[in-house]
Amino acid sequence: MTWTILGSSGTVSARERAMRTLYDEDASPLYTYVLRLLGGDRHRAEDVVQETLLRCWRTQDVGGSEPLRPWLFRVARNIVIDEYRLRMTRPREVGGTAWLDELWAKPDGVDRMLSSMILKDAIRRLPPKHREVLYEIYYAGRSTREAALVLGVPPGTVKSRLHHAVRALRRAVSVRETVAEEAGGKPDWGYPSVA
Repeated sequence: MTWTILGSSGTVSARERAMRTLYDEDASPLYTYVLRLLGGDRHRAEDVVQETLLRCWRTQDVGGSEPLRPWLFRVARNIVIDEYRLRMTRPREVGGTAWLDELWAKPDGVDRMLSSMILKDAIRRLPPKHREVLYEIYYAGRSTREAALVLGVPPGTVKSRLHHAVRALRRAVSVRETVAEEAGGKPDWGYPSVA
């Protein structure tokens, strides 16, 4: 922030010189203080400092012997508090596209619904033997051996059918096996038990 203070005749008066000195000595620490109060909002901090110095110019004896720094800091703090209270009593103002950002940030379930529709369609296209294995392992929560007993097939066949069913579903919903490796863990849908 820079100021140019000139009188109407182009010369600088004693009061204006005192104000310039005050600005040179106190504006930077005042700005830092207000910036901290406002959580880093530079534009609002500049406005508060400008309002504080304007109030000082209007009401204080700038050229006097009293130090004005405590007064400046107190006035700046009061301005910040007043602005905060004013914002809390009014409805929140919405910027030009802020409502759009907030709209995109809110989960609305559409993605989940679309994913479930795609998954349901992919499961319908699986052969019945693969669907049975998926049902027993993931829905009924059975181990490979338990599913083999229920289905009347060897455990190796259950593992094979499960592998092919999961691979077909991955292709159907465009899930690459490398996604889990890149994320450094298991995918959300989990792995069947090996027991």
